[in-house]
This record gives sequence, structure tokens and C-alpha cells, in this order.
Amino acid sequence: MVGPSKPVGINASHAVAAALRIAVLVDRQDRLENWQLRIIDRILEDDRFCLVSVPVCQYSNGRTKASLLFRFVSAMERAIVARQPKYVPRHFNLSDLPFEPFCKVFRGKDEPKLDLVLCLAGGALDDTEIRRMRHGEWHFSFTRHADAVADWFGYAGSIEKTPTTKVRIEVRRPESSQREILASAAFNTKFSAIRNGDFIKERAVTLVMRELRRVANNGSMHAVANAPNAEPAEMPPTACQLALYSMNLSRVLFVRAVEAVKLKLGTGPADWRLYVGEGYGHDFDPHKAVPAVPGDDEFRADPFLLEYSGQLYIFYEAFSPGETKAHIAVSRLVGNRLERLGIALECDHHLSYPFIFRHDDQLFMIPEAHQARRLEVWRCVDFPLGWELYSTGLEGFAPADSALTHFDGKWWLFTNLSDFHAYEDHCSELHVFEVDGPELKRIVPHKNNPVVIDSTVARNGGRPFEHEGKLYRPSQRNEHGIYGYALNIMEVEHLDLETYRERCVRTITPDFGPGQVACHHLDAAAGRFVIDVMFEG
Repeated sequence: MVGPSKPVGINASHAVAAALRIAVLVDRQDRLENWQLRIIDRILEDDRFCLVSVPVCQYSNGRTKASLLFRFVSAMERAIVARQPKYVPRHFNLSDLPFEPFCKVFRGKDEPKLDLVLCLAGGALDDTEIRRMRHGEWHFSFTRHADAVADWFGYAGSIEKTPTTKVRIEVRRPESSQREILASAAFNTKFSAIRNGDFIKERAVTLVMRELRRVANNGSMHAVANAPNAEPAEMPPTACQLALYSMNLSRVLFVRAVEAVKLKLGTGPADWRLYVGEGYGHDFDPHKAVPAVPGDDEFRADPFLLEYSGQLYIFYEAFSPGETKAHIAVSRLVGNRLERLGIALECDHHLSYPFIFRHDDQLFMIPEAHQARRLEVWRCVDFPLGWELYSTGLEGFAPADSALTHFDGKWWLFTNLSDFHAYEDHCSELHVFEVDGPELKRIVPHKNNPVVIDSTVARNGGRPFEHEGKLYRPSQRNEHGIYGYALNIMEVEHLDLETYRERCVRTITPDFGPGQVACHHLDAAAGRFVIDVMFEG
């Protein structure tokens, strides 16, 4: 047990007067999955919620059963590529949870007063039962892809090679007979179906806890759309599909093993290169970009431009094949040629994304250093190679690809954190903080962090910029199983500590040159722009 057991149930002493009264529906009392344990743990650690009951509703005999072949293949796949440590709850012992039969909770004489039922399995309430709850019944879309002995969520995306795999939180409310979508997200489809499903369930924990906090804080919820009517449960893969999938998975694993050996031996090519052109963040044309030369002598990515004393410089992530961690390098940009000046910053841990900016006639840099488990701001003391640590923040977290921008009279920090157990990922969550500037003495989180949960738009992809009074945020588009596949330009429509809203106004895909696989970063200064491009190995 990681922490002390916390009381649960109707008389839980930690619950505040206005706490949401929640029942969490499961299909078994033992062998709960990691994502289910994490949700229960999160509910118990937050005084805005009171866990009243854990009803147990077993799958009916009419549910589709997965074949023995599927169960064998999925068990083998999990053992080979998708093992994960068991989650140990911090706030409860499994034996202390208020498990009760479904019929006793919802159809007994002493039915408890509830605000909502969160279904972590495929059971469902009837309309009469839902009418007794203010916020109805919540379901994850993936709970329809399972039966009593197997779970095939994630297989369709991997077998069909869909760009993303989607998840929805659907609700049925007392005042509406229509299922509604409370929140949805899309995530980069993984090469392994088991990993694909497990990864998305881990992200679903963050998604549902954000929505629960929203309801607890506001006293109401707002659906974003109606759910599809009469959507059939997805069927398990057929024997033919499993055979083809298994062969493809074996091929992918072999290719990955070869690439890992090449990288270790230092024989692999530099995958990411820089392209430069004339233009600004709001109007640049990637088709007019040309390679910055030399272009194949080292790995170069995450470039940031800086105009200094009439000359243009590029700070970027760099390392040579065979190296295990990157450093921050700097070159002078003369025409389309890079004149390398040296290493601007090097640490014991990996560095990338050197977000460089001016404030009060000083130069600062926020490199991506999530392995240090904090946000670091460095100040320039001897341009361009002399830097000293100036301030730190978000201690104990692992922020990635952070950007600090001054907009509408306030400093805003955009960063990518990862709420995870087994699959750390910085591509799915955007967190926003109001700060006092580079000193980071005051850091106030947004009320609805993470304000974005979706791997196709969340991760920062360059410097936020203003145009005609509007703020724009470059972001990565992670899909097709490729990290940094494409680049978005997001228009920030509303930004304060209560509300965040943005929309995608442009997407740049890697189709402006032969052999391109991905492009995921943009910066512009002095009428020039730079992007990074990944090529086939």
C-alpha cells in the first residue's frame, strides 16, 4: 500500500457538503484493470467527490464472446510488448470498497441518493433509474468492445491502420432520451493493438477526471454533441484478421529491432533536418522552403529563430548518430546556410525545444528537459554560448515543449504534461498557467487543466505568435502512428483562467518534398521561417 487507506461510502468523513455523490459501476470485484483502479483512486483523493457505492454488474450471456484464438493471441501480445506494472492505489484497499450487487443498489428498497453513475464496464441503467440522478449515467465508448473474458478495444485501429483511435465519454441524462457526447479525444494509433487500447484507457482517466471536476465546480455539465444512435458493439477480430495482424506486428517488431541496433551502432542517418524560407507564421509556404545546408551531418529539430545585432541565429536540438541524448546547438543563418557556432547548452539529461525569448533587454531560454522533472528557465550571460540557470518551476512534474508568451497584458505558460501510470506521453495534454514572467514566482493553473486532451492538437509545435490582435499556437499533429506527423496552426479564441478555447485554422502535412515523413515545428523571425522535416531512414 502506497498511502493510508481513505474511508469510502455514504458516511465518508472526507466528503464536503456539496460533493458529487458517485457510484462507480464495474463488472467484477477482483482483477480490476489499472485504469479502473486509477479512476477510483482519483475520486477518493478529491473532496469534491464522494464514492457512495461500487455496483457490480456482470456481463449478460447475450454478449458477444471472443474466440479462444483471439484470447490466446491477445495474451501473447500482452506478454511480449504490452506488460505493465500493477497500479497500487494510494487511497483505498480493494477489500474496503463498497461493492454491492447491481440490483441491490438500483432496484432495492434503500436505493442511495446519487448524482451520477460512472460505468467502467458495459452495464446500463434503465430510464427510471437514470431519472433519479442529476447528472445521469456516464459511459466510455470503449466499454462496448469487451465481454466477460476478453477486451478487443484497440484492435480495429491497429488492424485498419486508422490515423487515430477515438474515445468518447457518453452520457444519458434524466431530461433527455438521446445519448450525448460529454467529451471526446483522438490519439495516435499504436502499432500494437494491446498498447493502443491500454494507452487510450490511461488517457481516458485524465479525460473523465477533468469532466468530473468541471461538473463539481460548475454544478452543471454541457454536452458537445449527440452520440450516434443504435451504434453496434464492435466485433472481435476474425481469425483471418488476426493472422494478417500478427504477421504485420512481427514485421514491425523486426524493423524496430533493426533500427534500434543501427542507432546503438551509430550507423543510422540523421532523420530530422531543417528547412528555411521567407515568410511569417501566419502566411509561410512550406513548398517554398529549401534545406538548410549542411543538412545531413547531424540530427536537427525543434528550431527557434533569434534576430540579434542584425544577424539571424537558429537554436535547435542536435545530436549525431550514436549519441544517446541531445544538446542545444546554435548556428548563424546566412542565406540558407548554417554556420555552426557550437553547443549553447548541454546537461546530463536530454535537451530539446530551446524556446528562446526576450524580456527586459535580456535573453532567456526554456529548453525541454522533462527528465529533470521541472521547468527550467536559463538566462544568457555570454551570447550565444554562455547560459546560466535563472529559475525553475513545476517541481516534480515533467513538462515538455514549454512556451512562455505575453498576451493581453498577462504572461501565459503553455506546456505539455503527462498524467500516466505505464505510458508516459507528452503529446496528449496541453496545460495552461498564468505566471509572473520568467522568474516563475507565481504559477496559477488553469481551472480546467488539461485544457486540451487530444494527440492531434495538444503538443506545442513552436513559438506562439500574434497576428492582427489574435494569438496563434503552432501545435503538432500526431497521427498515422508517426510522432510529429504534421503541424497545425491553432487560433486561440478565448484565454483566461476560467476558459480556454482554440480552433485549428491550418494544417501543414509532409508533402512538400520527396521522402518526407513528418514535419512538426515552426518558428519565424525577421521575415524568415524555419521548419523541421523528418525523412525516411
